[in-house]
Amino acid sequence: MLFRAFYALPDSIRGVDGKPVNALLGTANLILREIEIHAPRAVVLCFGPDAASYRTELYPAYHAEREAAMPEDLAPQFGAAREFFEAFGWTVATSADLEADDLLGTYARREAEAGGEALLMTGDRDMYQCADERVTVLYVKTGGKGRGAEEVGPAEVRERYGIDPELVPDFIALRGDPSDGLPGAKGVGPKTAAELLRRYGSLEGVLANAIRERRPALRGALLDAEDDLRAFKEIATLRDAGVERPPDRETDWAGAATAARERGMNRLAERLEGPSEREPA
Repeated sequence: MLFRAFYALPDSIRGVDGKPVNALLGTANLILREIEIHAPRAVVLCFGPDAASYRTELYPAYHAEREAAMPEDLAPQFGAAREFFEAFGWTVATSADLEADDLLGTYARREAEAGGEALLMTGDRDMYQCADERVTVLYVKTGGKGRGAEEVGPAEVRERYGIDPELVPDFIALRGDPSDGLPGAKGVGPKTAAELLRRYGSLEGVLANAIRERRPALRGALLDAEDDLRAFKEIATLRDAGVERPPDRETDWAGAATAARERGMNRLAERLEGPSEREPA
């Protein structure tokens, strides 16, 4: 969310110290919009390394093409994020070893296990694997100005991918994911990946039956990349972060307004201060 907001809003949005606050402001507005719609009992923001070491050990090219250096004006906003968002009454969870997606998925699963419902806000379609009757993915599209996040449940995943949510890691392994540096099986696109998974039920089933595949190019692609495909699935599968279900905690509107005003976000502060004006900027 911070990266998306940073590039979506001009860096002329600056705090009292003259430094950009566009990422913090934009992220706050994205989250506040969904709070106004859904009124969650608690909000958790998750942070972690861009590429967990266990994933790069499985496949060194994972995330290799992503720009290593964070933009100069964004780094300080990442550093200020915890203090700023905790002032809203939100929990900020971090991990040194697991990625933010692992934390997000685990929090959603804990809520579902307790009989609650979780809303998982993300711009990463890999998180579609979490969708079930108690977990809805709030997918934030790039450039979706003013429209809010798109609600994605199991039916929407099946409509988009032609498979159930739990098979999303298998699907990613076969189709590949250029944004993560995963090439998938050579020549296998989304339609073929979905077809194979519907036929054989899992990546393991696909690989077990690869030798019987009548299409020579596909047979060769599956057999030649078997070890890599298994690694891709493990990379795409979320790991349990060992976190506990957060306690009920309402948004602290007054604390949020103070934090916003201290950083020069006066329009946001005004909206937060008035119950009738809590619409995000």
